[in-house]
Amino acid sequence: MLRIMKHISDIYQEISTPKKIVITMHQKPDGDAMGSTLGLYHFLLPFKHEIVVISPTNWASFLDWMPGCNEVLDYEKMSTKADAFIQAADWIFCLDFNTLSRTKNMESCLLNAPGKRILIDHHQQPQKDAFYCGISDTSKSSTAEMVYDFINAAGYNQNIDSNISQCLYAGVMTDTGSFRFPSTSASVHEMVSDLLKKGLQQSVVHENLFDNFTENRLRFIGNTLLNRMEVFYEYNTALIAITQQDLIKYDIKTGDTEGLVNYPLSIEGIKLAAIVIDRGEERKCSFRSKGNVDVNTFARKYFNGGGHFNAAGGFSKDPLEKVISDFKIAISENKDILSTYKF
Repeated sequence: MLRIMKHISDIYQEISTPKKIVITMHQKPDGDAMGSTLGLYHFLLPFKHEIVVISPTNWASFLDWMPGCNEVLDYEKMSTKADAFIQAADWIFCLDFNTLSRTKNMESCLLNAPGKRILIDHHQQPQKDAFYCGISDTSKSSTAEMVYDFINAAGYNQNIDSNISQCLYAGVMTDTGSFRFPSTSASVHEMVSDLLKKGLQQSVVHENLFDNFTENRLRFIGNTLLNRMEVFYEYNTALIAITQQDLIKYDIKTGDTEGLVNYPLSIEGIKLAAIVIDRGEERKCSFRSKGNVDVNTFARKYFNGGGHFNAAGGFSKDPLEKVISDFKIAISENKDILSTYKF
C-alpha cells in the first residue's frame, strides 16, 4: 500500500524531546546541501539530541569553513560507523534530495532503517512514499530557506544564532546564484534581512565561499572557456565538455567545477547552457537555462536526471564523445523551443 507522507508539522511538538538523529544530504553536496544540513544541526543541538551529520561522499574544500563541517562523517570513508548511526536513529532528516538514490551507496541503509525519514527539499517529483513526513516545495529558492521556514513555523526563530545564520545564508546565497535567479522571492530577502538583524556577517561568508580557490583552478577555468566550450548559435545553446585529462592536468578536486555551467549564460542570446564532465565511472551533466526552457524535463528525458525548471543535472555511462553527440541530437530535437533566429 502506498504510504502518504505526512506534513512536517507532525514533528513540531517533539522537537524538544531528546532523540537520536541523523541528518544527511545528497552525494557531492553543494553549498545548499551542506548549509541547510549544518544549519539544522546547529538548531537541534541545544535540545540535547544525539546528532550525527552524514554526507554520502566527500565534499568541496571551500565548504570546510562552515561551523560544524569538521563533525560531518564521509560515508565512503566511514560506512560501518555511519550505518550504525543510521540504524539507531529515531529521526533521519533527508535534506536537499528527494529520492534515496541520490545518496549513492547509502541508499540501501537508509531504505532499511527503522527510524522516521523526514524530508525537507525543493526539487521536483519527490519519492514521497519513502518518507514518514516532510515538506516538498518547488517554489522555494533553496533547502536552506526551507530549514529557516521550518525553524520559524515550529516557533523557534529566537533560537537562530550566528552558526545557524552563516550556514543558512551560505545555502540560500549559493542556490540563488547570489540572489540573481528567478527563485529569489521576496521571502528570500526577508529571510536575509532577519539574519542580518541577528548579526550575520555576510561578507565573511562570501569570502569563504568564493575567495579560497587555487591558482590551478583559475587556469583550468581559462582553459575550459577557451578550448572546451562550443556555442551553437542556431539553438541559442552552449556546451562545455571537460575531459579526464583536463581534470588530471589541473589537479581538479571536488567542487572545483562548481558554477562553471553558469558562465555561458552570460553570452548574449544563450538560453541553454550545459557542462559534461568525464569523471571516469560516469559522465556528469549539469544544465542551466533562461526563461521558458525547461531543463528539468530535458535532463529527465535525455540524461537520467532532473532537478528544477531552470537548473538540473544528469549523468551517462556512455563515453564522452557519445554524450556530446547525444546532446547535439537533443538540442536539435528541441529546436522549436531553443531557436529564435529567422532565416
